[in-house]
Amino acid sequence: MKTAFNAYLKELAARTLQNGGTASKPATCEFLPDQDVWSFPKYPAKTAILPPTINLLSELRDFITRNEAFLNEADCWLGTWINPQTGNFYFDVATGIADLETAKRKAIQAGKADGREIVAMFNAKRNKTIFL
Repeated sequence: MKTAFNAYLKELAARTLQNGGTASKPATCEFLPDQDVWSFPKYPAKTAILPPTINLLSELRDFITRNEAFLNEADCWLGTWINPQTGNFYFDVATGIADLETAKRKAIQAGKADGREIVAMFNAKRNKTIFL
C-alpha cells in the first residue's frame, strides 16, 4: 500500500502542477472525475496556503496525514488548487454543492464558522472559478 500511496502522491503533485488543481480521495489513491458541483473547503481553518517554493510532495504528504480523518468523510475529498493570481498552493478538505447560490451561502457560512474566509469556489465540470 505504501508504494501505491507514494505513486499517488507523485501523480497528485504532477496533476496539480499540470492542471492547476485536483480532486482526489487519498485513502483509495483515486482521482475524482470532473463533477458539476461548486467545490470549496468544508473546514476552511484546515486549509493550507503555501508559497510556490515549497517541496510539494512533502507538504502534500504532511497535509494528508494531519487531515486523514476529515478527508475520509463521505462528502469530502482532497482539493488542491494553484491560485492563478498569486501562484500559492491551496490544499483543502473539500466538499461540493451543485447549486451555485447554495454553494456560495454554505461556503460563506463555513468561512465564518471557522474564522477563515473562503476566497474561491471551483467547478471542475465547467472549468470555472468563482471568487467570493
